[in-house]
Amino acid sequence: MQAPAESRPQNGDYGNDEAEVFALELERYWSEAQSIKYWLLGLLLFALVMSVIVTLLTTPLYQAEARVEISQSVNNVTDLDPLTAESRVSDLQYLTTQYELLESRFMAKRVIEAGNLTRDAEFLESIGLDADGQTFTDQSLEATLLDSVTILPVNKSNLVDVGFSNSSARVAQRVSNLWAEEFIAANYEKLFGDNIEAREFLQDQISELRDRLALSEQELVEYASQNEILVLNAGVSEGGAVESASQTLTGSELTAYNQALAEAVSERIAATAALRAGSGSSAVSDSLNDRLADAKAELALLAANFGPDYPPRREAAAKVAALEGAITDRQQQVSQSAQRDSSQALAAAISREQALRQKLREAKSKFLQQQDQGIRYGILKREVDTNRELYDSLLQRLKELEASGAGHNNLRLIDRAEAPISPYAPSWITNIAVALIAALLIAAGIVWLRVLLSQTLRDPQDVTRELGLPLLGAIPRNEAENLVEQVSERSSEFSEAYSSVRSALSFLTADGAPKVLMLTSSVPSEGKSISSIALAASFAQLGKRTLLLDADLRKSVLVSTLGITPSQKGGLAGVLSGQLNSVNDGVDYIEELGFDFLHAGPVPPNPVELLAGERLDTVLAEARAAYDQVIIDGAPVLALADALELSTSVDGVVYVIEAERIKMRGIASAIDRLRNAGAQIKGAIVTKLDEGQSTYGYGYGYGYGYGHEHDKDRSDADSTS
Repeated sequence: MQAPAESRPQNGDYGNDEAEVFALELERYWSEAQSIKYWLLGLLLFALVMSVIVTLLTTPLYQAEARVEISQSVNNVTDLDPLTAESRVSDLQYLTTQYELLESRFMAKRVIEAGNLTRDAEFLESIGLDADGQTFTDQSLEATLLDSVTILPVNKSNLVDVGFSNSSARVAQRVSNLWAEEFIAANYEKLFGDNIEAREFLQDQISELRDRLALSEQELVEYASQNEILVLNAGVSEGGAVESASQTLTGSELTAYNQALAEAVSERIAATAALRAGSGSSAVSDSLNDRLADAKAELALLAANFGPDYPPRREAAAKVAALEGAITDRQQQVSQSAQRDSSQALAAAISREQALRQKLREAKSKFLQQQDQGIRYGILKREVDTNRELYDSLLQRLKELEASGAGHNNLRLIDRAEAPISPYAPSWITNIAVALIAALLIAAGIVWLRVLLSQTLRDPQDVTRELGLPLLGAIPRNEAENLVEQVSERSSEFSEAYSSVRSALSFLTADGAPKVLMLTSSVPSEGKSISSIALAASFAQLGKRTLLLDADLRKSVLVSTLGITPSQKGGLAGVLSGQLNSVNDGVDYIEELGFDFLHAGPVPPNPVELLAGERLDTVLAEARAAYDQVIIDGAPVLALADALELSTSVDGVVYVIEAERIKMRGIASAIDRLRNAGAQIKGAIVTKLDEGQSTYGYGYGYGYGYGHEHDKDRSDADSTS
């Protein structure tokens, strides 16, 4: 709640200067920290001790790092295209994707499977697990790995460091290298994964087809063996390649028998013709016929030239006759021999023809029997051929895929991780710095929460900022047994503080302080009564005739505080009830302090009715006429109506607030009650301020050091009055 501009003191413009407000807020937080400084120092010391203990008890951790180069380009050493096309993205997007993949659960699962970490006793022991006595899940192991791995890209490069921290240097080295290797392998599988899967599929199919081909060939051979089917392969193409011309042995025999039979028939026919022609001796007598022709030619030549008796002619004639006789004898011999040979040849040809016909019939019968078996054999043969063709085709495709998938990985392991020599954690400097920073943050949070949650008045300036009242003065806490002596000692800090309040009251109006002032508070024991005494004494010190009137009819403490015994009986209660005629009949003079005092008198049964009666106005009018300044010690506001009834009859109300006692909400409620009753609240006095709150706003003239301003205040007050 902000105060209206006209209700604020004229000696300062609170809240308008932001720098000033900020400085006040800092002072408030600093004061709060000062009030609990030993607790805050203890917190810092505790943080230091805990950092040392944690450092000593923390298991040393080693970190190994493997360096990987990530490039986006992929090389293919063959002209064959892979099954998948390469997609192009920006370098930053690609690198970011690779970094995220490095820290994914996918990589953790691969590393666990590749390194068989679930059964690795050394690894499990290094992370605090027992392979035999403690159960764990794959998810928990993956989470542990991901918590221990660190991915550190090297600035302005395609390099990235894959680090792994562990209590064992050897485990850290092994897992770091394994992580990098599995990442590279996974990337290769991603790039050429379709080819790899296709090759694996083809290898499985080829293996299955190889077994099927072997089985079908075995069935074909067994069937041919069981049925005595012999396959003959022959033939060569023009290019020199062997062509398959398969036929069974029975078919070959049938063909051979058929050909041989045809030849035997030809031989039989030829033998028959030769036997019938009888010309089998012509070849034998050809030479004799040639000699006979020559001899006849010679005889004809001699006969033309010589007579019959010529001896050469007779020799030639004898030679012709001899040759003719020889030819005749020879023809008879040859004819007999040829007839005999022809008869034998014909008999042999007939016999051979009959034998071949028999063989041909047998081969034909066997061939006809094998035709039924050939159907099954053909089926088996076609199955073998089909399986062989499929096998050859798949084998060729496998070779092509192996060639097309021979690309280079775009990831490369640059530096393998080495076993670290010294641990990287715990770090003394880091732990102590973290502990101190954490302690400072906690301390700042505690101070902030205390200020935030503080519902009592701690800063005197909150009177103006929160309650909307001018701050008349701030009174320090005084532990002296006799506060009246502190008031009477004009050079005391306590008395000077109230002198400052008196000066502030003197500046409220152009005519000085309001003549009749009532002091009230929220609850008892806030310093209201001693403030009334001190203000009355301060005004008396200026030479003003002052009356201190005790209007707390229910529980007055002024008499005991002043340490007097009233000489007059009745007091204010007697004046208000009519037992005393005037104020002067019940007044005592306090010589030590220099003012008149009208005590409350006996506790009446109806204090509110007395204060609400017309007699109160008469009493106050009489006091105004007789005194220069009237100070009234009223009752507390909360839960009572006494102060409300009295506040409407006085010239002004001064509200007394004890520091750090009553919640601001209660104080604001009490002030609202006074305002609703029509009271003119001139300001507030903050009492019982501790030394730790001395930084709050005292630069505005409300501090504790008033001794050097005492003469100036007095002179100002004198001139005002």
